[in-house]
Amino acid sequence: MSLIQAENLTKVYGTGDTAVTALNHIKLNVNPGEFVAVMGPSGCGKSTLLHLLGGLDRPTEGSVSIDGQPLAKMSDNDVTKLRRRKIGFVFQFFNLIPILSSVENAALPLLLDGISSAKAKDKAKEWLTKVGLGERMSNRPDQLSAGQQQRVAIARALITDPVLVLADEPTGNLDTKSADEIAGLLRQVAKNWGRSVLMVTHDPRIAAHADRIVFLKDGSIVNETQLESKLTDNAESVIQMMKANA
Repeated sequence: MSLIQAENLTKVYGTGDTAVTALNHIKLNVNPGEFVAVMGPSGCGKSTLLHLLGGLDRPTEGSVSIDGQPLAKMSDNDVTKLRRRKIGFVFQFFNLIPILSSVENAALPLLLDGISSAKAKDKAKEWLTKVGLGERMSNRPDQLSAGQQQRVAIARALITDPVLVLADEPTGNLDTKSADEIAGLLRQVAKNWGRSVLMVTHDPRIAAHADRIVFLKDGSIVNETQLESKLTDNAESVIQMMKANA
């Protein structure tokens, strides 16, 4: 069974003459351990799609199921619980608390869920080591590079053992080298650690790390491409797809 099942997903903002359709009858399935990149021009509905899949907003029409659980049948409180325990979020801006160390920032979701400080920090250390920050656990955000801060944010997203990671332009604030490293780490999240990853990006080089590209335009999926070749060939394939759907 697909981990994400979205059927007829539609989101309309406003009513009457001022209504704007952000998403128009989207159908999307994402399998366990699959890394999917969502691309498209500004205003095409990429972030709206992530918000609906993550339970941050409700669709106007259609349905979303996460790990077999239909969000429409759940109360807001139950959706919040599912989001906190089954979905990890990674954003363009790292949203780390400046006065906290890497361990303390990564441990926050468990602390908010009532887990003891000792257990939360032990698990934070485990994930920080996995994402390559074993030597930076005591550093505050201002003592870390941008790429290292995003690694802390990824560890924080993974600490609750989510089945799904939603990443919204996770490399948007990074230099080329760090962006490639973070894209590779997100692929590792899917392939080595078995999470489904859905990533919004505008960068064809970053999208080339994914298994599949979903291209949105005017709120609709206009192209889907499975990537199977070498990374450099994938990047060229993504560029050609972008040109074809411009």
